[in-house]
Parts: sequence; structure tokens; C-alpha cells
Amino acid sequence: MSGSGAGTLYVDLDGTLIQSDVLIESVFSLLKSNPFALFMFPVWLLQGRAHFKREVARRVDIDVANLPWTPEFLDYLRRCREEGRRLVLITASDQKYADAVANQLGLFDGAVGSDGVTNLSGRRKVERMLTESAEAVFDYAGNSGKDLEIWPRAKQALVVNALPRVLAKARESSNVTQVFNPLENLADKVLRAARAHQWLKNLLLFVPLVFSHRIMEGTLFLQAVAGFVSFGLCASGVYLLNDLFDLENDRRHPTKRNRIVASGALPLDLAAALIPLLLFGSVLVAMLLPSGFLIVLTVYFVTTFAYSLRLKQIAILDVLLLSALYTLRLLAGGAATGVTVSYWLLVFSLFFFLSLAMLKRYTELSTLDEVAGRGYQSGDDQLLKQFGAASGYIAVLVLALYINSDQIRIQYDWPEAIWLLCPVMMYWVARVWLLAHRDQMHEDPVMFAIRDRTSHFLIALSLSILWIAS
Repeated sequence: MSGSGAGTLYVDLDGTLIQSDVLIESVFSLLKSNPFALFMFPVWLLQGRAHFKREVARRVDIDVANLPWTPEFLDYLRRCREEGRRLVLITASDQKYADAVANQLGLFDGAVGSDGVTNLSGRRKVERMLTESAEAVFDYAGNSGKDLEIWPRAKQALVVNALPRVLAKARESSNVTQVFNPLENLADKVLRAARAHQWLKNLLLFVPLVFSHRIMEGTLFLQAVAGFVSFGLCASGVYLLNDLFDLENDRRHPTKRNRIVASGALPLDLAAALIPLLLFGSVLVAMLLPSGFLIVLTVYFVTTFAYSLRLKQIAILDVLLLSALYTLRLLAGGAATGVTVSYWLLVFSLFFFLSLAMLKRYTELSTLDEVAGRGYQSGDDQLLKQFGAASGYIAVLVLALYINSDQIRIQYDWPEAIWLLCPVMMYWVARVWLLAHRDQMHEDPVMFAIRDRTSHFLIALSLSILWIAS
């Protein structure tokens, strides 16, 4: 079947040879380097998809060495090559990328892509293969619904990285002889890509209700729940957007390379399509709440978008912004429920979450010489450790000053009991930085606290202290 006597095997690139899409990668790479290129997209598209791809390719180089290959299928192609089979890479992506991939692998006898005039997809791809194949006999390896008009014309159809419905239709209409890596458990992959577990951070929206002692008011609680959902959908959309902007850097990272998007486990076209859906859902829920909430949500989105696009590359500013994003969640909780957020709480939040943001960046720097795509260098981790620990203890100082203020007596019957929170917080801050110093800290300290039993005990103890004080 794969010997030298078989016909030419034509191999698709996007979603087949690689678990990615070169066009989507190059578009987001271009937008990351030049956001204003977005305004040129309609102009280029008016001259056809092939012209659009050529204009993007002229401006973007893809690191093909780090592309997420389909391992099982790539091994199969290597065996075919050893047996003398003629292999040709054929793709709707621009010829520039086709040549780069072919040169990287050294497996193909030829590489054919879109040339700036003809978009080599569907019917045009079939015509090209029929023209070039001896006696119009060829085999074809593909993955998508567009390939359903190609497989029936092939002697043998190889289906790679296909959705179940595509595989089923291919089997109905074509001679499917090989199936590689069928896509399964997409719902689970979508949840992982959207980082549903990160929604726990949005519990901060309930904090204003808790500290104002109004958490039991049903209407306000439901408004906080709606705010929680809206912020979660927005954050998930931004996480996906960030992953698409940061593909190449993530693939060079020892752990981030395994992320669901960077690794190719979730198709890039699906990841890109989810972004507007999540953001639209976020706005739809936000419209059920007071207008102030939508303003805070918009500030959150703009800040996170700017962070993903450029600002995270600026040392120190990146951690300040991360701290501000946590504080925005508190403001969102107040805006959603109409509860005024105390300035004491906001100042405490800024310093406390600045400590956590620096802790996150410290753990990255302590395991790498430098963080790819960021403004840090080897040795900066020690300075961050000093800044971060200091920020944590300033947060404790703000708490102590708040306990000694007149405002606290409005909220608590026995405010003196809250002094017990100070040593609890001092212990937690010292402990997490000690663990980080010993390289025992998860790179995301918030998620570490969610999983850490000692943190659970300290949170329960803190809530008990607040209950006694009230």
C-alpha cells in the first residue's frame, strides 16, 4: 500500500501534517507585531483569498521547526519515503510556507501552495492533482470538510485529525484506508482551552457583598452571579486570544508548549471562532446588570487585550497590570450589585495581588534563563523576590491601618478580633515565598492556593475571624 508501486500520495498541510493552521497563526502573528494591519485585511480580501494569504505571508515568518506535527502520521510518511513512495505536499496555505515545511522535513518530492492568484483549495486542489498525477491516479491525506470533495476522486483516502462527522462522511463517499488521530472529547478540550478552572478567580466579585454583610440578599447575590458569569466568559475569550497571539513563545516554553492551543490538541479555527462567541455572551449577560458593570468589563477587556498584545513585554509594568486586573474584579463586583467598594479594600488588593503577580513571574524566571517574549533577563528573579515579598507585607500593613481606622467600627461589632488576621496573612505570604524560593511553588499562586490544604485552613480561619468580629 505504501510501496514504490503505489501512486503519488498528496498530503495536506493545515490540520493534517500539522495540528495547526498556518493562515490563522500568521494572521495573529501579524496582528501582534502590527495591530493596524487589521485595517488592510478587507482591502487584501477584496482581491481574493490567495492574495490575502500572499500579503500576510510577505510580512510574517513562521517558525516551522516548532509547529505541532501529527506524530503518528509523520512516522507513516517517513516509512513511505523509505519505501520509495512519491510524496507531495499540497496546501491552500501560501507557497512560502509550503516550501518552508518541505525543507524542514526533507520528505517531499514537491510542495505546492497558493501562489497569490489561485487559492489551492477544494476543486482547484483536485484539478491540480489530476493534472500532475500519472493517469490521474493519486492518494490523498486530508482532514476537513473541504476535503470531502477531494477524497472521492482519490484511489485511497487517508483521514487525519478529522472530526467524527467528517470521518463518517468520508467513509460513506470514499475509499478510506487509513485513519490517524481522530479528534475526540472536543468539549473537554474547549473547557481546558477556555481555562474554566480560572473562573475561580472571579469569586472576587462576591467580596464587596461579603464585606458589606449583604451576601444573603437574594437579588444582589443573583446580580453578583451574573457578573461572575459575564467576567468568566470575557476572561475565557481573552485567554484564547492570548494563546493565539503567543503561540510561538508558548511552544518554546518547557511547560506552556503543552497548552491545549499551542500543542494543537484543539483546532485553531475552532479556538479562533470561540473568541467572538465568548465575548458576545459576556456582553449579553453584562447588559442585564447596571451600566457601570459594562464599563468596568470594557476596561478589563481593553487592559487584558493591551496586555496580551504588547504590555506584558514590559518588565514590572506587566505585574502591575496583573495586580490591577484582580482589583478590577472587586470593582466589577461593586458595580454589579451597587455596593460601594472601600478604598481600604482596593489599596489592600493592589498590594496583595502585586505580590502574587510578582510571585508568578518569579517562579517563571527561576526556572528559565529568561521568559520568552517578556522584558526580563537572567538574575531578575532575585529582585522580583524582594519586591514581591515587600508588597505582600505592605498589604498586611494596609490591613493593620484599616483595623485602626474609624471606618471599621461601622461594619464590625468587635473589630479588635480582626487583628488576628494580620499574623495569619503574614504567615501565608512568608510561606508562599519560602516555597517559591525552594522551587516548590506552582507558577500560578492563585491556583496553588485553591489546591493547597494549608491555604484552605487559613482561609477558613480568616472567615471565622471575620464572623466573630461581626
